Amino acid sequence: MNHTPSAAAPERTQRRHFSGVSPDAPATFSRRSAAAVLVCWLLVVFDGYDLIVYGTVQSSLITDTGWGLSKATAGTVGSMAFVGMMIGAIFAGRMSDSWGRRRTIILCATVFSALTILCAFAPNAYAFGGLRLLAGIGLGGLVPSANALVAEMVPAKWRSTIATLMMSGVPIGGSVAALAGIPLIPAFGWPVMFLVAAVALLVIVPLGLWFLPETLPPTKPAEPVGFKSLLRAPHLGMSLLFAVATLVTLFAWYGLGTWLPNLMQLAGYNLGSALTFALALNLGAVVGSVATAWAGTRFGPVPTAIAAAAVAAVALAVLVAGPPVMVVYVMLVLAGVGTHGTQCLIIAAVASHYPAHLRGTALGWALGVGRIGAVAAPQVGGLLLAAGLGVNSNFIAFAGAAGVAAILLGAIRARINNARTKAHDSTITTSVGASNA
Repeated sequence: MNHTPSAAAPERTQRRHFSGVSPDAPATFSRRSAAAVLVCWLLVVFDGYDLIVYGTVQSSLITDTGWGLSKATAGTVGSMAFVGMMIGAIFAGRMSDSWGRRRTIILCATVFSALTILCAFAPNAYAFGGLRLLAGIGLGGLVPSANALVAEMVPAKWRSTIATLMMSGVPIGGSVAALAGIPLIPAFGWPVMFLVAAVALLVIVPLGLWFLPETLPPTKPAEPVGFKSLLRAPHLGMSLLFAVATLVTLFAWYGLGTWLPNLMQLAGYNLGSALTFALALNLGAVVGSVATAWAGTRFGPVPTAIAAAAVAAVALAVLVAGPPVMVVYVMLVLAGVGTHGTQCLIIAAVASHYPAHLRGTALGWALGVGRIGAVAAPQVGGLLLAAGLGVNSNFIAFAGAAGVAAILLGAIRARINNARTKAHDSTITTSVGASNA
């Protein structure tokens, strides 16, 4: 059930940026709004880059730095960004509802860009891990804040499409990090990969200062804001369902992203083939962002998310049977479509479901709790392998997570339909009563 009003409000344009925009959905998609959406998407691309860049330099940090890192401790350092993202998503989403979308986005982008640059100069593993933790706070805070702002800048009918396309920036940024590392690391060393964040700090952040509007309502909302309101009636049930659905979806997505090359090598493929399989997964994620954006607009974000999660579960289950290599590629593309597409659609559904004064808090809550899945997935995958359960144990775990996501999204759809039915019956009863009077 969409609680967001659809009436448009006029925009007040200032010299440097325009502010005072109503949180209600506008009637048209203006050029200025399109420019702001593009800036948000570019920031999400750098968010995806900064998230994946650690994987491109991990082996260099182990062998070239003299920090004494092992594979186990390198994994712990890598998880620091995910922990920071969990913190950032929860609190930045709440902050964007009270302090303003624009200010929060600019702050988060500045934080993750500046601290990522500083990672290039870290003197030891402890400093590096601390910087990744703090950068992760900015990374985690950007996505819910940017999605909350974009949801208030586009017409309601385009909200699902734009929210889903926005998240295509994550796998695109990750792909850029992987491709950039091939020539840059041998030529300049691992630090250059973190210096790339200077582009975000020096180019994209200033564009944000120019183009991003402030959508915080000029007056205090009549209803209470914050987690207290989000986690009580009438929002409690849906808030829990959205959060757990995000958790299991991110468990499947980040589990695959972390372990797929290693799993395929253990299955007998060489490193080149294993990396090609990982590229197929990310290609599927990009395709999934576009395909689910179209389907989400046509059929609704929640029904489409149910289908996407089911597709991912089936595709990963097929891999357990050890199919021919071409089938493996197809299944990995479908897994990318399903896992990342599901997450994009959940974000679109959350952005549409909650009223404007809770939108940032709700997005931050769902993504913050969801990061638990991102933190747990690499650890669970490693434990399953260490226990001698084999490659298929990982595929079964990730397929099961996608299946659980489909079930939870089915429960969300049932609650939405039930609420609509009650609202319809109440309207009929009120109309009949008025006629009899």
